[in-house]
This record gives sequence, C-alpha cells and structure tokens, in this order.
Amino acid sequence: MEKKGKQIILNCEKLERRFALLNNGRLEEYQIERDDHEPKVGDIYLGKIINLEPSLQAAFVDIGAEKNAFLHYHEMLPGCGEMLERRGERDEEAEEEVGEESIQARRQKRQEARPGSKVGAEAQRRKKKLTVADIPSIFRPGMEILVQVVKSPISTKGARVTTDISIPGRYLVLMPYSEHIGLSTRIEGAQERDRLRKILAALELPEGMGLICRTVGEGRRSTFFKRDLDLLLDYWRKVEKEMDSRNAPALLFTEPNLVERTIRDFMTEEIEGIVVDDPAAGRQIIDTLKRFGGRKMAEKVICYNGAKPIFDQYRINDQLREVFQREVRLPGGGGICIDETEALIAIDVNSGRGRKGADQPEFILKTNLEAAEEIARQLRLRNIGGLVVLDFIDMRSARDREELFRYMKKLVKDDRAKTKVLPLSKLGLMEMTRQREHESIQDQVFNPCPYCSGTGLVKSAVTMSVEIQRRLNTVLRDRRYKDLPVRVIMHPDILARLRNEDAQLLRDIEEKYKHDLSFRADPMLHYEEFRIVDPETGVELK
Repeated sequence: MEKKGKQIILNCEKLERRFALLNNGRLEEYQIERDDHEPKVGDIYLGKIINLEPSLQAAFVDIGAEKNAFLHYHEMLPGCGEMLERRGERDEEAEEEVGEESIQARRQKRQEARPGSKVGAEAQRRKKKLTVADIPSIFRPGMEILVQVVKSPISTKGARVTTDISIPGRYLVLMPYSEHIGLSTRIEGAQERDRLRKILAALELPEGMGLICRTVGEGRRSTFFKRDLDLLLDYWRKVEKEMDSRNAPALLFTEPNLVERTIRDFMTEEIEGIVVDDPAAGRQIIDTLKRFGGRKMAEKVICYNGAKPIFDQYRINDQLREVFQREVRLPGGGGICIDETEALIAIDVNSGRGRKGADQPEFILKTNLEAAEEIARQLRLRNIGGLVVLDFIDMRSARDREELFRYMKKLVKDDRAKTKVLPLSKLGLMEMTRQREHESIQDQVFNPCPYCSGTGLVKSAVTMSVEIQRRLNTVLRDRRYKDLPVRVIMHPDILARLRNEDAQLLRDIEEKYKHDLSFRADPMLHYEEFRIVDPETGVELK
C-alpha cells in the first residue's frame, strides 16, 4: 500500500489523534493531538486584564486557563483601537437609561465601530499612531480584551497571546484588525504574484480588514478565494456575536482539530494520497476536499480497514522509536546526540570512531552534511525549538564551513516553524533558533521520572551498598534492636553487589555488633530503595 512521493497517514482514536507525513516511506513530520482544555495556538478568547507589569512591559490576562496568559505591550498595540471603542461605549452607556431601545442602540454603535465600518476604519488609523508608551493609559486591570493564542502553555509558563487577530483558511488568512494585503513569501514568480494580487484586490473585503494569500493558493482560480473568504468572514461574525453576548473569560473561537488542520495546512497537489483509519474522519475529509480542492483531490483519500494498526502497516511506529532516543545514527556511520533542556537544545555530531578515513576533510564534510539533514528532520519530528546549539565535527576549511552553513539554511527553509540559522562560530558551533509554539513530542508523551526528576540517572550499586552499610551501622547501634533479627530487602542488582564484592564488609558488620543479618531481593523495589525490617513482624526498623 506504500506509495512513492508524499503521503499523509492519519490515526484517529478516542483519546488521541496522530498525523504522519511520509516522503517515499520516510517519516518527515509527526503530530499528536489529545482532548484537553489547554489553550491551543489560534484560539481566540475574550480575556480580562489582571495586572500590568511595567518592568516586563507585559500584561497578564485571565483567559480561563490554569495560568494567566502573557501579553507583551507590543502585542497589545493592534487591539488599542478596539479597546478605545469599547471604553467609549461604556462611557456612553453610563449616561443612558437601561432599556431594550438603549441595548439595541449600543449594539448598533459597537457594530459601526468595528473594522468593517467607516468608523472602525478611522479607529484603525488612529490605532497605528499609538506606541508602547500609551499602553498604561489605555489598558487597566479588570478591562476585557480580545486576544489570540500564539504560543501554547509550556512547562510552568502560561499561554502567550496577542491582540493581532488572524484566522487562517485553506487559501487565505483573514486579519480583522489590519489593512495589509500580502502574499506568502514562498510563492515565486513575478507573473503569478501579480495575478494573485489582482484576485485579492477584487475580493469584497470589509474596510479595515486585511488578507494574506497562503502558499497553497498558488495557481488557484478566483472562485476558490471567494469561497474561502466567505467562510472566514462568517467565522469572524460569529466571534463578534459571541463577544457581544459573553463575559470574560470566554473562549470565542477554537482552532479546528487535527483532521481539519491536515486538510487546511498539508493537503497540496504534491501529496500523492491521504490514508485514514476512521470512517467518519474519512468521509469528512472527502466532503471537505470536494468542496475546496475538487473531485480529483478527494479521490486521493483512502479509508484504511486492514487488520494491522495503520501505523504498523506503514512502518511508522518503527521510525517513531528513534524520536525518543538520545542518539540517532547517520547513513555514513556517524551519529547525532540530542539533549533537551529547559533553556536550549544541544546537538552533538560525532563521526563514529574507528572508521577508515574518519580524519579526512572529505569524510568530515560528508558526515556534517548528513548530520545537518538529520538534524533538520529531527527538529520537525520532535517539535523542539527555542535556542538550538549544534556542535559539528571541526572543519579546517572555510569553504567547507560555508557550504555547511548554506546547506543548513536550505534545509530549514520549508520548515513550518520560523527558523533562523547563524554561521559557524570560531568555536565550531552553529547557533539557530526555531519557533516554539507547542510542547515538544517528548513532553506530550512523557512525564518526568518521579525518581530521577528527569536527570536520567540513578545511584550506582556501589553508592547503594555504602548507604545500606551506613544505615545498618545506625540501626545496630540502637539498643532497642539488640536482640531482634534484622533483614535487609533491596533490588536484586544491589543484592548481587552485597553478596559478591562487599560480602566481607557485611561479615565485618555482623562481627562488630554480634548480630546475624539476612538479605532478600525484591524486584518490585526501585533501584535506589531498600528496607531494613524485623523478618518476623515485617515492621521497618528506623
């Protein structure tokens, strides 16, 4: 069933949905979605400002999540016009007599002050003159504010939000608070860019709003954009309606689920097929593609009902195992080691010692180029980002270092996350940043170990033997236990150490305190855990 070219594989289960993008059978991108109530990138909230922090130049906003969202002053500027309008409405409402007629009047004023009206457009022009210095005079704790999540909660940090609202569709991105009309930078060719600009200019877009044409819009007819714009404007009208009727904090618009986002973001002409193991999801994808991509695109959908799990059938699970491994092997015999920390990602490249020609410049360059390709792939697969430091094998040739730098920039060019790469430093390190919107795959799948707290280390058998002997000395000195039998229970690996290398030391303890000791193994005990008990009662001796 495996095809050449690019394929999308979707696994839909009750608690989890998984997305895999294969290129000639090789896993290139991987996503997981689980049902939870955490804010997701793209969600739009009516929030309430809790406080302003001038030292951080940021506000903290209650959006109904476990932790308040972080809103930088720069990200508040696009919403200044809306906030001024809402404040003006409240001042007028205070002077009006509350009644059905005044309620309708207020709603009419609010609609007139939105970006789609002349009043709203004028407010947008006023808004652009405002600066960060104006923020404290415009925003106050307790005020309601419309925000959109740009970064999901990660670790102990709350979501990051903005007032620069945007709603992506299949071919367009609608920006209700911006008049900018633009094209994706990935659309090439002056003739095609001119054609698309004319199509966007001809669309009936409300005043004060803007649009961006997405890469997938390249080569599409105007009818596709018209249909997409109508859908996006309908989304925005629903947001406005909810904003009029809800009190903060409230979720007004949520990003589509993984299946819908797959159609919107990944289903392009270069995709040879999409395979899904859920009939309902399959029908949804087919219906949507018929509407937006045509019958030919919909015919690429295959509903899988084989006996083997879909990720086993396409050998995805085998490839996923390396996503959670620290070391990844390279085709030429080298390898990369990936270490995730709170502050940065450290990736070390090694050549594989003992290989013939490992010190030759040609071999080193080849290994570094292989490593660069695998690093770009692993960053996407693991969904890791922030500051990334790459320690390549040292190269003496400036030309080789420049070739590696150019190749790395080319590899990350099509990464959906914004990425910036710097040339190799004098120390032979390459620094890069990768946009981090979500938790990494590792953080989604794993919890920190309750024993090692994420260090990946446990005490050695020698260390545990020392601790047991130290504890025995304390217990046997206690007069309460003078005539009691004593038994030590521990992990089997620790007991092996005590019975072999440290047997004489234990005999010395027995002789010193004139006390017989017994030892038992319990495989259910953690490696670092042991118990000293009365064997007759099982009571622990402390």
